[in-house]
Amino acid sequence: MDYSDGMSPEVGGGLLALGAGFMIFGLIILLICIISLWKIFEKAGEPGWAALIPIYNIIIMLKIVGRPIWWIVLLLIPFLNIIFGIILYLDLAKAYNKSTGFAVGLILLSIIFLPILAFDNSEYVGTKTQF
Repeated sequence: MDYSDGMSPEVGGGLLALGAGFMIFGLIILLICIISLWKIFEKAGEPGWAALIPIYNIIIMLKIVGRPIWWIVLLLIPFLNIIFGIILYLDLAKAYNKSTGFAVGLILLSIIFLPILAFDNSEYVGTKTQF
């Protein structure tokens, strides 16, 4: 058997299957996040479909947490976006009357805490800051 490219068909097939598995896992994570954001937006009285539109979903999130729309610029700057993303999740927890511990969960394990926020019985209470 001469494998001129250095890889046997078995290895190539295995790598293809591994890649497909990772892609399916990533799509499941994406679907969970979209469904959770959809429900979080609806709880706040915003259109759920906004979770599907890039950039617009950030604008809606800023509106929900009571931050000014110009923060979108700060959220698009690398490294600075991490700090303002943390603040955004802290404000999101406050907007739904959740504790700082829940906000830490949103920051560190958002794939778990976003669905919790979306599907528990918490209600949107708003924020003290204005949009």
